Amino acid sequence: MVKTMTRRGFVETAASVTVASALAGRAVAANDKIGVAVIGVRGRGNALLQSFASQKDVAVTHICDVDRDVLERRGAETKSKGHDPKLVKDYRTILNDPSIDALVIGTPDHWHALPTIEGCLHKKDVYVEKPDGHNIIEGKTMVAAARKYGRVVQLGTQARSAPYLREAREYVAKGNLGKVIFGRAWETAKQSAVPRVKDSHPPDGVDYDLWLGPAPKRPFNANRFHGRWRWFFDYGTGDLGNDGVHRMDYCRYVMGLDGWFNTVSCSGGKYFFDDAQEWPDTMLVTFDYPGKVLTYEMRIWSGPKLFDITEGAAIYGDAGWLLIHNSGWKAFDSRGKLVVEKRGSGGVNHALHIRNFLDCVRDRKWQNLAQDIESGHISSVMCHAGNIAWRTGKKLRFNPETETFDDKDANEYLGREYRKGFELPTV
Repeated sequence: MVKTMTRRGFVETAASVTVASALAGRAVAANDKIGVAVIGVRGRGNALLQSFASQKDVAVTHICDVDRDVLERRGAETKSKGHDPKLVKDYRTILNDPSIDALVIGTPDHWHALPTIEGCLHKKDVYVEKPDGHNIIEGKTMVAAARKYGRVVQLGTQARSAPYLREAREYVAKGNLGKVIFGRAWETAKQSAVPRVKDSHPPDGVDYDLWLGPAPKRPFNANRFHGRWRWFFDYGTGDLGNDGVHRMDYCRYVMGLDGWFNTVSCSGGKYFFDDAQEWPDTMLVTFDYPGKVLTYEMRIWSGPKLFDITEGAAIYGDAGWLLIHNSGWKAFDSRGKLVVEKRGSGGVNHALHIRNFLDCVRDRKWQNLAQDIESGHISSVMCHAGNIAWRTGKKLRFNPETETFDDKDANEYLGREYRKGFELPTV
């Protein structure tokens, strides 16, 4: 922890203000600041940086990014808010720094797993954006690292910390919808095309080789870099892993589907955009559970909404149904009459999710995380499984014990080949 009191004062008061630390065996004083290193600070990562920097018990000790201009700009902005971060290009050079208690990872998907696993190995706690990895094996290894080394690892599906979502789950659990069988999640936000452009040189100040990391070596292309990386197989998981993970997580959480699905199938493809994107623009994914079904509908070219909501979820029982959006929910009876409406109860505020993470870092109770890596891994695997079902064109049976499928072709997509120097650590 970054100290805000003398060592002598800390020792004298430790007995009354400390909580148990994990494997590192350190005592954490209640008025110590939590030292945080933020890795990847452009888009979503910048939002995380600002939120962590605004917490009174956080000291942003390091900012890491492969883009020099972004790094220097974020450093100046953070320093103006009372922090004094060191600016680092390669996070691997700071893993042994004792001033760092937690890593915050806002990188592209293909860079989620390595810093999370390495952070756990170096006894750091981790807040990592969704999905938990670029593929199923990465996420499985992240879970194993968190459990083996007793780390607090929160996945950035931030709605899990929203009061309204817990209220919706409790409403359904009390039987207000009767027997719940069917869940429907969707995304209809209209995206833009990604026009094809020629390969070029990386921008000045960008370490492109480090940006690629574990992904295959390829010439630089502006379409496969900032912002648009998510639409390509090597780096992202398509819109299923971008937005779908949130809406499917709404659905399974409120339905009480805390375990694994049995089978997955997917219809869809690139039906609208004739451009550089590799992932589908249209998908209908179906997950079978014992006695229940969950579907996800994705139309990222379409203007019309479902139930006047761009993205959301609906839960159906024999006595009524419930509609979930990003700031509340509505419940209807079996005749379609509105019976309950909850609004303005916190919304999807990622500051609540961050606060939950920091509280668990301090008291070492990872079980109190709103979305621990183990639970978040299940929602992440749903994204990977839907993509794999699309890529194979098959209905697949999933084995939760081995996290594999009943199909050889599908299992080829469980992991990836790693470039030398960026291999997946053994846990």
